[in-house]
Amino acid sequence: MEEHVREAEKQGLLQLGFSSHAPVPFENKFAISEEDLPEYIREIDRLKSQTDVCLLKALECDFIPGMTVDFADRKSVNGLDYVIGGVHLVRPPHGDGLWFIDGPKQEIYDNGLRELFDNNVKLAVTTFWEQTFEMLETQKMDIIAHFDKIKMHNRNRFFTEDESWYKILVDKAIQLIKRHDVIVEVNTRGLYKKRSDSFYPSTELLMKARKADIPVLISSDAHQAEELTLFMPEAAAELQRCGYDHTAWFDVEEGRFVY
Repeated sequence: MEEHVREAEKQGLLQLGFSSHAPVPFENKFAISEEDLPEYIREIDRLKSQTDVCLLKALECDFIPGMTVDFADRKSVNGLDYVIGGVHLVRPPHGDGLWFIDGPKQEIYDNGLRELFDNNVKLAVTTFWEQTFEMLETQKMDIIAHFDKIKMHNRNRFFTEDESWYKILVDKAIQLIKRHDVIVEVNTRGLYKKRSDSFYPSTELLMKARKADIPVLISSDAHQAEELTLFMPEAAAELQRCGYDHTAWFDVEEGRFVY
């Protein structure tokens, strides 16, 4: 984390939010463990005293029905400034297992689609969106992460984003995001990692969000310090093309995002 802070100083950033993956109740290589979470919080507090950059404490919380901790509890117990909600692991309607839609390996996505959904892509993708709907309806979050991440490993192989059934699901997500006053993250990581041909969310979804007057912010989803601001100017230009003239920002005095 200190490397990220020094890079933020170097680039003249005013604020830097840390939002590592919150613990999940199974062995993995991507999330903080429950045991390490207090040290994560202490380290951010330690770094606050060593920099003029305003550091914010957050977690990116996975939502898996019946498995993950309530987002509001995470925020309260850990004294977080904000919470990002996201779906990376899709729980099939019937049966065991989790479909991991993220990560660098396309074969994991393909294997899960085959083994958990019998290659029924419409069922699999609909389940992803329905889990997203449930997250929006039951969890309190400030920001929704890369909410069309389901497209990443698809790359137009199994479905396209202009299919009518897919558009219906997207439209419902937009309605729920608006209803629950959630900020949409414009995530640049897919582009600079060359795992997507567009931002998350795509241009069409950003235009729908603008029409619904949904606030946005830009995130590089940086896992390394050198990724801190990659493709942010391009994202800003894309937002302007979609009709946005500002993004949300965190007001420290009010302790919340404003827009």
